[in-house]
Amino acid sequence: MIPIRDINPTRTVPFVTYGLIVANILVFFWQLSAPAEIYDRLVFAFGLVPARVVDSPVDEAFTVVSSMFMHGGWAHLGGNMMFLYVFGDNVEDVLGHRRYLGFYLVAGLCAAIAQVMVNTSSVIPMVGASGAIAGVIGAYLLLYPMAPIQVLNPIFLLWFFLGPLLTLPAWMVAGWFFVANLVSGVAMVASASAGQGGGTAFFAHLGGFVAGLWLIRPVLAEAKRRPRQQWDSWRTGPQPARRRALSAQHRRNSPVGRRPDPWL
Repeated sequence: MIPIRDINPTRTVPFVTYGLIVANILVFFWQLSAPAEIYDRLVFAFGLVPARVVDSPVDEAFTVVSSMFMHGGWAHLGGNMMFLYVFGDNVEDVLGHRRYLGFYLVAGLCAAIAQVMVNTSSVIPMVGASGAIAGVIGAYLLLYPMAPIQVLNPIFLLWFFLGPLLTLPAWMVAGWFFVANLVSGVAMVASASAGQGGGTAFFAHLGGFVAGLWLIRPVLAEAKRRPRQQWDSWRTGPQPARRRALSAQHRRNSPVGRRPDPWL
């Protein structure tokens, strides 16, 4: 289930979200620019290796951050940045730029801790922003559970009946993300080769997601109250004229200076 966009406008420009996307892309191009014989060294040097973190947590602390900006391929990078683009702007809008950046980094730290705890002896480097982004998804779930999210219809035959895009509530998209990672993570642990095998760091995703759920309320910033777009249809289509008019009216008349109620 690939999210394309959410129907949940923001009041502010998400500078931090855009900056994180640009930073991840630039680091990935830096990875690609390295000669083949150096590429693997870069991944091992700046990726998070659980066994190294357990042996020398102080010396390896920097890899918690550096690994969050490295990726293993175009699909890995593209998928992560799409999720960050869809969910990050609204969380940043509520928290404010500085708190959002801190929230993002702490969620990434919690994701790294979760993965290290599950597999302390692994010498496989972990790279990717997935854990931190999972924290953003968890926060979005708590803040906007009924926000409409447009996703790519995963069943091609249904394109002829429902179209290539479906509109789902945020709780369903975020819930699918959590359940899919939980099932895959349990399956990996149950596998005989899970101890040293590579692949997706599912428990980093789970750790980041849970961290996002727990952290969002304590760091919730003061912000302006505004009306929330609510999911009301499975189908994707043009916004009705009446809804467009109401949305414009709400934006004009939205009160200023009151504490938000993001759980509406």
